[in-house]
Amino acid sequence: MTVPNLITILRIILVPIFIIYMINNRTSASLVIFLIASVSDALDGFIAKVFHQKSNLGAHLDPLADKILLMSAFIILAIFKMIPSWLAVLTISRDVIILLGVLVLYLNDYPVKINPSLLSKATTCIQVATIIVVLSNDYIDITFLGMYPFWLAAIFTIASGLQYIRSGLIILSQGVNSNFT
Repeated sequence: MTVPNLITILRIILVPIFIIYMINNRTSASLVIFLIASVSDALDGFIAKVFHQKSNLGAHLDPLADKILLMSAFIILAIFKMIPSWLAVLTISRDVIILLGVLVLYLNDYPVKINPSLLSKATTCIQVATIIVVLSNDYIDITFLGMYPFWLAAIFTIASGLQYIRSGLIILSQGVNSNFT
């Protein structure tokens, strides 16, 4: 068990705490937990690279932890009408499609090396930023932003989802063991 994997597990453990704070209408505490979880994502990646602690478990666990955190945040924020429900459906649909794609490749004996593309990383950053902006509304007046953060998150989510679908179809059609980016 590496330090980055322990940090990733911590991020997963923070998700129910984030949800409980949201349910109890403690937006400030939810923001703090979400910020800690977001920073831990960057921290575990940094430690894994700098201290050569990359692992096969971490390669699969880290993106899964991201999906659990983001899906939970988008669902709870949509339930509380803090974000448009269509954005939650869009982001969750993308993640479900990605997970199903990995499963299809795995079941067809195509070993999948998880290697997020630059677009995928940018999408995650924009989704995280959108959630932080929404949760920060008690401290910062974001009404002037209107729907722009939501549309930006949607555009990147769609583009990234299409990129993953394209990569999966190429792997299946060519029968090539390749990166799923």
